[in-house]
Amino acid sequence: MKTENRSTADPPHVLCVNPWIHDFAAFDFWLKPLGLLSIAAMLRDAGIRVSFADCLDRFHPKEDQPVKTARDGRGPFRKTPIRLADALPPLDEPLPRMPNTFSRYGIPPEWFKKDLESLDRPDLILVTSLMTYWATGVAETISVIRSVFPDVPVILGGKYATLCQEHATAHSGANLVVAGHGEPALEEIFRQFTGHGLDSDILNPDDPPFPALDLCTHLSYAPILTARGCPFSCDYCAASFLEPRMVRRSPDRVFAEISHWHHHFGVKNFAFYDDALLVNGPDHAYPLMEKIICADLDLFFHTPNALHIREITPRAADLMFRSGFKTIRLGLESANFSRNRRHDIKVLADEFFRAVSALKAAGFDSRQIGAYLLCGLPEQDLDDVAASMAFVRKAGIQPVLAYYSPIPHTPMWETAVSSAQFDITQHPLLTNNSLFPCVPSQDGIHRISRLKNRLV
Repeated sequence: MKTENRSTADPPHVLCVNPWIHDFAAFDFWLKPLGLLSIAAMLRDAGIRVSFADCLDRFHPKEDQPVKTARDGRGPFRKTPIRLADALPPLDEPLPRMPNTFSRYGIPPEWFKKDLESLDRPDLILVTSLMTYWATGVAETISVIRSVFPDVPVILGGKYATLCQEHATAHSGANLVVAGHGEPALEEIFRQFTGHGLDSDILNPDDPPFPALDLCTHLSYAPILTARGCPFSCDYCAASFLEPRMVRRSPDRVFAEISHWHHHFGVKNFAFYDDALLVNGPDHAYPLMEKIICADLDLFFHTPNALHIREITPRAADLMFRSGFKTIRLGLESANFSRNRRHDIKVLADEFFRAVSALKAAGFDSRQIGAYLLCGLPEQDLDDVAASMAFVRKAGIQPVLAYYSPIPHTPMWETAVSSAQFDITQHPLLTNNSLFPCVPSQDGIHRISRLKNRLV
């Protein structure tokens, strides 16, 4: 670790860390720690010295193998098998079935430790978190941080910290676990742990700086968020808990951000992180797409979080095609439109077909369009899943199975707990969708596997 002689008048040094993933399968599907890098940008604007350590860095300087990257910017993480027993605490009951090998995804621990040792000692370390069932990856990350900087305060935020705050407080190793958006808490955190004050106007600006993606080793794509929140409250989804209200950015500002990453960093692929990109389209997404078209930037846009089908009009489809959208994902969930369907219906069959027709008429190839179908829900009839796949294929597009993971604080959580084949409350890892916790039998697991094979 570097030594330093720093004046007490110098600004604090903050280290931001993106942790490892522990899972049975993982892939870089346009996955960046956008919230953490947004906070990093605000801190830099406040005059704070900021460093970034990324355990998921596919382009790490020590990487001696060719980095596999698709034309859309995605690619595989490094994978190292680890013992599940070492990651989990003792359980009341053994897991009844195991899928693929449990692994650490990301750079080797020795690389991460060397990266930390090369830094000047930080005054504060901010660690983010995403999926609740990646909790053990967060804990391992903080453990390595502690081995290098044992006396530096570690603050954990993100989705796991918000949805499982009690578990994260007890097991992550962080000094403090922050639920919800980190910006409102930063002023007090800095005062408590560093004695340094922060201007609240900088931490909660009307016009925040662009996320500090420039701290990443290489940008094969950039995430874009045009709005926070979602107008729907689906019973399987935590979006309304994580983002209770819609907050939109101006199309001018979003366009400026896209142009910045393209012109200064050569980025061509952009993934929208929005949960409701096309909602209120004429005042929000349409002006943005019109600006992109007029600028003739030749960019590629992707929608991994799905689009609301009712919002796909002929005009929306035309704007998406001409502005460079390449990956279209529709939030269908199920083709069971009957009145006794267990979950709310946000789209009808004729609306789905109209949306698909509009996309094809605009020029999209059927291979570019996929419809998400939920699979593995509590008490779900797998015949419905098979029928939904056939329904989507009838429309001439691709069915995409979205495997259910139970999430605390969602309306479906208690149903999932009572339906699960093992006690998913023992540890967040047990909610992993690779375990299919709410599928009642091994025969059901095998049938899902057969349905998955039919997607190839």
